[in-house]
This record gives sequence, C-alpha cells and structure tokens, in this order.
Amino acid sequence: MHTGRVVLVTGAAGGIGSEIVDRFLNDGDSVVATDVSRDALDRWRDRWPADARLRAMSADITSGEDLGRLAATIAEQEGRLDVLIHAAGFFPIVPFEEMTEEQWRTVIDINLTGAYLVVNAVLPLMRGRGWGRIINFGSGSVFDGTRSQTHYVAAKAGIVGFSRSLARELGGDGITVNVVTPGLTVTQAVRDSFPAAILEAQRAGRAIPRDEVPEDLVGPVAFLASPDADFVTGQTINVDGGKFMP
Repeated sequence: MHTGRVVLVTGAAGGIGSEIVDRFLNDGDSVVATDVSRDALDRWRDRWPADARLRAMSADITSGEDLGRLAATIAEQEGRLDVLIHAAGFFPIVPFEEMTEEQWRTVIDINLTGAYLVVNAVLPLMRGRGWGRIINFGSGSVFDGTRSQTHYVAAKAGIVGFSRSLARELGGDGITVNVVTPGLTVTQAVRDSFPAAILEAQRAGRAIPRDEVPEDLVGPVAFLASPDADFVTGQTINVDGGKFMP
C-alpha cells in the first residue's frame, strides 16, 4: 500500500467520488474532497471520519477563480499534490433535436472544459517532483454513442483525447495520465434519472450480469494511483462488467 499521498477528488459528494474518498482515507492518504455543492459535501463530511487528513471544499469546476482558490489552499496547507482524481460530471438526457445551444455548452463546459480548468489550476503543485497521477473519468457511452446524450458523449470522447495528449506532455515529469470509463453505475442520481428498463438492459448486456455499483470503480482507480501503474499512461481503462470490450 502506498500511503501519505496528497489526493484531490472532484465530484467528491457523488456516489462514485465519495467511495473514492473513503478508499484513499483508509489507505492513509490526505484527501481534499471538492464538489460544487457545499450542502452535499457537508452531508458526506458527517459520514467521513473526523480526520485532519480530510479537507472538504466546495468549488465550481467551470470557474477558474474557484479552482484558483482551491489550488492556493492546497498549496498553503499541503505544499504539493500527488494525485488528481477528476470524477465530477453531469449527464442529462436530452434528444438531439430538443437540445438547446445553452444545454450543449453547459454539458461541454462541465464535462470537458472543467477537466482542462482543474488540471490547469493544480498542475503547478504536481510538476517537478518526479511522480504524479492524473485520473480522469470518461464514460462507457463513448463506445456505443448513447442515444439522447450527444453533448455528454462528445465531451467524454474529448476527455480521452485530452488525457492522451496530456500524457505525452507530462510523462517526462513522471506524471501519468489515464482515463477510467465506467458503465452506467447505479448511484442515487442514476436511480433518480433512469427508468428500471434501462438498468435491466445494462445488466443483460454485460458479461457479468449485474448492476455496476460505485465500489466497482474504486479498485481500478487505486491501481492507477499506485506505483504498480508507474508505466501505464495515456490509457483508457474500461470498467463495465464486460459490456464493451474495446
């Protein structure tokens, strides 16, 4: 187990992000958990242990100003950042012909431009130390072009290209950049948004015929953040129970 790292998790109040925070705290790392919702973070903060190694800070990932404040706080309190896990995202369902320009731009801003802004803000805290990890969350939807999510799928396909190019730029610093592409993961937000028939179709299409849950993603993220993945970069790790085998 590699412990003592400084880890930033975006989307930390979501069903997936919160499980990732738990894992790194349990592994003995210091974690900065950020989400756009202060209230949601506070609810999770009550669940997480009262531990000085956890800091919960709200920030809008589409705001360079917010992220600048976040990076400044990490610099002041920790002096460095070892691991960035960018799990924040937004996945509305809108048929293409009903989609407005504003909806398109909002989804691209959150899911693609947000990744650029987060990395841009914290990269100075990672460079020059010979080791680092950036793990971006994509989506299995890029493999089948999910209906009524053209804005989201386009953004997540962009995450793959962004991460590959960034891996080329940062490899010399020992910083790896990889993407995890989950299948449809059953969080509360998914339960609230997707009909039962869609969840059943997902189960039926997998080699492992069950729901994907947030815990399924924690192990692959922990691996990519570990020294075991020192020579893995620019890769897309698909975690969906064998629905897609790209």
